[in-house]
Amino acid sequence: MIMANSEYDCIVVGGGPAGATAATILAQHGRKVLVLERGAFPRHHVGESLMPQTHATFERLGMLEKLKASNFPVKESVQFVTPSGKESQPFFFTDRDPAEHSKTWQVKRDVFDRMMLDNAADHGAEVRYNVRVKKVLFAGDRAIGVQAVIDGETQDIIAKVVVDATGQTALLSRQLDLRYPDDKLKNAAIYSYFKGAHRDEGRNAGATIIIHMPDRKGWFWYIPLPDDMTSVGVVAPPSYLCSGRGDDPAATLEEEIEQCDAIRKRVEGATRVGNAFVTSDFSYRSRKVAGNGWVLVGDAFGFLDPVYSSGVFLALVSGEWAADAIHDALDADDVSADRLGRFGPRFMAGMQLLRQLVYAFYDTEFSFAAFLKSHPEYSDHLVRMLIGDVFNDEVGKMFDAMGDWVDLPQSILAEQDLVGS
Repeated sequence: MIMANSEYDCIVVGGGPAGATAATILAQHGRKVLVLERGAFPRHHVGESLMPQTHATFERLGMLEKLKASNFPVKESVQFVTPSGKESQPFFFTDRDPAEHSKTWQVKRDVFDRMMLDNAADHGAEVRYNVRVKKVLFAGDRAIGVQAVIDGETQDIIAKVVVDATGQTALLSRQLDLRYPDDKLKNAAIYSYFKGAHRDEGRNAGATIIIHMPDRKGWFWYIPLPDDMTSVGVVAPPSYLCSGRGDDPAATLEEEIEQCDAIRKRVEGATRVGNAFVTSDFSYRSRKVAGNGWVLVGDAFGFLDPVYSSGVFLALVSGEWAADAIHDALDADDVSADRLGRFGPRFMAGMQLLRQLVYAFYDTEFSFAAFLKSHPEYSDHLVRMLIGDVFNDEVGKMFDAMGDWVDLPQSILAEQDLVGS
């Protein structure tokens, strides 16, 4: 039983990858941490493909050996298929750097998320499931805890810092009206799972494959998972994918698969398992990453797009960096926005590089192949971004050269909207 007068160093609202990461690291720092998760694990979640740059965070969390012992397929590459059906050569991450950290995994999120949250508990975080957080509590402009429903009883739980890790529910950014859509990336996705779909052999067996529709209205993801299952999703504007298509998303997915030879051949003979799921308008971010006594991490801060599988990577990085900022702020007895959000500018700079990469992908007049043929010196820059190596001053130079090829808006926010304060 949580006592209403119990004060925690930090309450983490949401037990997904971002929240589990923040909770684990804060517990490693010796902080008193409470995780409040609305659901009961395991539970379904999309976003199965990881980026190799998650390796360092997994190592710090004590997750590497657990992942190595799992049956998750090893991901060594990304491959693209053009609208005409031409397959690119796979982008093998280990070709650039043969070290272990150039490989990662394709994960079942119900299993992976439970592993991550169990790991937080193993490190000393207190984890509660089936808790509905109604709102974040404030004294003036400072967050001081949450109001939550636990076992049918509404309780006020006090903490020095509140972390919003509620994913696309975005509890606090909605409460404070901080959420900001990216109108350049308005898409929907319909996805499901297929048993017995085709898999490449050898090093490319665990690849994420991005397949353009023949008319470039959208694209498919193709992600191999354990137990001979494959995640297959189609992404396109809602006006095309959802309007006038009836109320059976599985039928829409099947129709789109039939119209695209590259994906149809891969699922030929496979059996769709379970329901088809729909998600839309998923590209957004918040105007601030932190305020007095609160921090946003993972999808609660923002989500780009599924195309480069950056969601879990950004969740882990933001959770890790936020936890370190919170620990230092508590040491200094200063939980101001500036102190808690000091990681924001660096984090947003890397997120913005990935955003520009996404913008380029969706520009129907732009071709990465043609660009790299003209500028082969940037081939390594592209692979580094596909790996997730975006928090540096080097890879972004590629976009200076791309400026003559494609329109790349600098930000979805007005200049007066600042991150980290």
